[in-house]
Amino acid sequence: MLTERLKTRLAKDRPTTSITLRIPVDVVESMKAIAPLRGLSGYQTLLKSYISEGLRRDETQLSGGSAARLIEALKRRGVPEDLLVEAVKEAA
Repeated sequence: MLTERLKTRLAKDRPTTSITLRIPVDVVESMKAIAPLRGLSGYQTLLKSYISEGLRRDETQLSGGSAARLIEALKRRGVPEDLLVEAVKEAA
């Protein structure tokens, strides 16, 4: 089941905003060289890809933190380790 946040993220017609970033020239030149090698149309698309990848990673880590806290709380309450391992595998 998709979360509401993920459904919103996948929508093609979601609103956008323009921002200004100061990036060193050599970094932009590197992105211009890398973008076509990754099959992307340009460095701005590559930059958005990098931002999306980092955002997804951070969101996963942050949401995983609450799962880790739950597991630790269950361990303290005597839930057997093997049962926790099975539950984590099933949830993944």
